[in-house]
Amino acid sequence: MTNSNLSRREFLALSATVGASALAACSAPTPAPAPASAPVLPTKADVTLRVQGDEKNEAPILPSFQSKFPHIKLEFVSVTGIDHEEVASKILTMIAAGETLDFGYSATEALQVYAGMGLSQPLDEWVKRDSTEMADFFSEVHPSLVQAMMYEGSLYELPFDFNAANMYINTKLFKDNGIEFPSADWTKDDFVSAARKISKPGDAGKQVYGFGWTNRLWGSWMPWIFANGGNLFEQEEAPGGEWLWGTYYKNDPMAKGRGGGYRWINPVANSPAVVEALQLVVDLYKEGVTPGMVLGGGSELQGLLGDNHLGMTPGGGFWAGGLGNAGFPKGSFDVQLWPKWKNQTHQFGTGGQWMVAASKHKDEVWEYSKHRISKDGMQTWFDTNGIVTTPARRPMLNATAFAKTGPEHWQVFYDTLDKHPETAPIPCPPISNPMTTLFTNYTGQAMDFKLTPQAAMDSLQKELVDLVARSKDVMYPKK
Repeated sequence: MTNSNLSRREFLALSATVGASALAACSAPTPAPAPASAPVLPTKADVTLRVQGDEKNEAPILPSFQSKFPHIKLEFVSVTGIDHEEVASKILTMIAAGETLDFGYSATEALQVYAGMGLSQPLDEWVKRDSTEMADFFSEVHPSLVQAMMYEGSLYELPFDFNAANMYINTKLFKDNGIEFPSADWTKDDFVSAARKISKPGDAGKQVYGFGWTNRLWGSWMPWIFANGGNLFEQEEAPGGEWLWGTYYKNDPMAKGRGGGYRWINPVANSPAVVEALQLVVDLYKEGVTPGMVLGGGSELQGLLGDNHLGMTPGGGFWAGGLGNAGFPKGSFDVQLWPKWKNQTHQFGTGGQWMVAASKHKDEVWEYSKHRISKDGMQTWFDTNGIVTTPARRPMLNATAFAKTGPEHWQVFYDTLDKHPETAPIPCPPISNPMTTLFTNYTGQAMDFKLTPQAAMDSLQKELVDLVARSKDVMYPKK
């Protein structure tokens, strides 16, 4: 590492760690003109859009879209990873190699990465143009999700889904240990007491753990940081956004005072609140209450939960769908708000489609993005794929949606936003990818007892300060 500022290409190289297949936007030739003797009718040339996505998942909504826009074809390119950071790394690798997409899907973890580097296109002009359709959409979407999709006053994605870090509960282990299902205002001490009661020592593979988490940015031990009043960066409001809030949310008290997105500029990773949160999970590991830090996307924790070897774990709406698809019977799991510590602030991540700034087919990209978040499009998608994530449209979270799988307290998912308006996205500045690598690295060193929680967070703080100093070109250039 040097003390010079990172160039755009250097930042791409730092963020991107995995290669991917070549992608390129393309279009078919324009049909030949009609003979001079025949009337010339306006036609639209066929357009093929290259889109990051899963064709199987998108298949249910394609017929209704292509009945309206038969000239727009979609060619899907699968870009996968164990988490959103890995997917973003692959996308950045492709772009660094001179390749591109017309549009992709990203969660909170990558929105400012793409926007800060000028790779994604603001959607403001299209949102303003189609204000009637957008008013219907925004009327059903919490303003917190919208603000998380903004950068420096502009909207870069339409929220399709979100997941807040709630607490999933193994109902059998709670019942077996005489623990009542917690109330919505339960506390950190209530949690620790329940986790200790559930935990049972045993030979390898036979232990029962009260709590488990994965070493990543979303979920992980990050919910304890938020509940303890901390964050990795100071969270600031970016200016702007009046054009959106004053048009679509002018009568919504939850939108009052919101700005044009978030800024995370000043690291505070070694603040007492953060160190105390890390100390909590380290101590639980020492006691045998947790299996340590689990890697990957959560499949290992799902297995422990299913075998009744795990009592609690962080999860959003996607866990309900995942557990249901894995054969977990309704009633075997439930969900509650994250426990209160100094407060009950939650963290969330949201996701949607982003338009590539270099695309030559922006109007066509917009039409598909708009169709995907329409009532019909979104309902069809979730009816077919199930609740494998939490819909951004509030009315879609209802008893019918969870009738087959549960959890019983499914209202928790949107209550996290409606009843806790202070709930905010995980910290994801334009340096989110290298930031996450540093975060998971020093988390690992603390959990392996190589560093104390204080020393680990002191080291993380020093690295983040240095990273910010070297990344001026991709942080908040409009400030």
